[in-house]
Amino acid sequence: MLKTIKAKYRNGVFEPLKKANLIDGTEVYIAFDSDSSEPEDEKLRLFLLSAGSWKDYLDESFLDEIFEQRKRKHREEANL
Repeated sequence: MLKTIKAKYRNGVFEPLKKANLIDGTEVYIAFDSDSSEPEDEKLRLFLLSAGSWKDYLDESFLDEIFEQRKRKHREEANL
């Protein structure tokens, strides 16, 4: 059965913030989603590593197509 509980991670241990209603010693799988899992400087480092990663994949015809598509109008002008 899949259950979701909120927990805090401290000193290498996940601490549930409410009772999990499990038998002591039960093994569980933990999946988590957290914006704070990586420090900001690490996120910046990873972002900078990706810089230029497309450079060998782009050719002149691809870039020409992008610029042509940008010239097309896809919607009416907004009247403000």
